[in-house]
Amino acid sequence: MESKLSLAEFRTRLQNNTEIGSLKVNLSLFRIFPRFGGIKPFYGLFDEKSFRLTINSRTSPTYFIIRGNYKNINNRLNINYIVEPNSKFQLLWTRFSPVFFLIALNVFFLFFGRGLRRATTIVSLFLLIIIFYSRWKEERKRKKLERKFIRIFEIKI
Repeated sequence: MESKLSLAEFRTRLQNNTEIGSLKVNLSLFRIFPRFGGIKPFYGLFDEKSFRLTINSRTSPTYFIIRGNYKNINNRLNINYIVEPNSKFQLLWTRFSPVFFLIALNVFFLFFGRGLRRATTIVSLFLLIIIFYSRWKEERKRKKLERKFIRIFEIKI
């Protein structure tokens, strides 16, 4: 994809909009608060040819990162990027842990809660809603990250 920016402008925007730091630290409990002062929209690492960015937020973190590279071809900035999960384990946990809890709860009620059919139905419906909501929310965060990246770096689709 191409950007409307020049190579120098792109690097300047990367520096101005990215708080430097490791993505592994950002998505763990060691980095509790973003640095005080002007909070930048992205967090990650970049160099002269590539970048790895995520949203700089502790209240609504996402497990997705934008990984890509950029280069100047015929005075046009060419940017190749993908939005991917930072860790396969985190993605599997957010997608399949509610399903595991749903199955475990139904097995528990099947063997130990013989007279609790109504409670089983209500709790199972609640867990199904949580499953669909968590998947919808993660997809929404992924799209928000990509839209913010496209807007800030003026990428033509």
